Amino acid sequence: MHRDKAPTVWLPPEEYAATIPKATTFACVYFTDEDDRPLQLHSVYSPAHPWQLAGGTMDAGERPWQTAVRECQEETGLTPPGPPRLLAAVFGLPGTEWPYNTMGLVFDGGRLTEEQIRGVTVDPDEHDDARVLPLDAWRLLMPPRDFTRLSAVAEARRTGVTAYIDTWDWETD
Repeated sequence: MHRDKAPTVWLPPEEYAATIPKATTFACVYFTDEDDRPLQLHSVYSPAHPWQLAGGTMDAGERPWQTAVRECQEETGLTPPGPPRLLAAVFGLPGTEWPYNTMGLVFDGGRLTEEQIRGVTVDPDEHDDARVLPLDAWRLLMPPRDFTRLSAVAEARRTGVTAYIDTWDWETD
């Protein structure tokens, strides 16, 4: 059976851009101690996501690795080693709290020594604590989807297989 295709209508870039979904992008860094226990930061501004990896939203003109390094330096005083190693890609649909898709990349920051962990300096405008705990201990301190992401990132580090997490949706009514 032959089907007639509708002719393709090409739009100027600015018109086409107005028709497609918009997204914000974040990048963050996954650190552990030498026993593979994840390091997370306690947020002062996000009760819905109290424990977070070091990272944040991409600034205009930045690439994801630049964002991860900048945010990590601002939030912890640490500079993640390169070259970048991607552990996970994260995607979320918009919701009532945020009108855009959310895309994120999680990079491997490696294993920190006890001295490096003691040297972490949190930005008090964003975080009030930094902790290293066994993976399962984080389960009680985080919403389920946050723990699912953390677990997937830990598994990606362990196996060397990049995780894809597409359930980071904004809550809807």
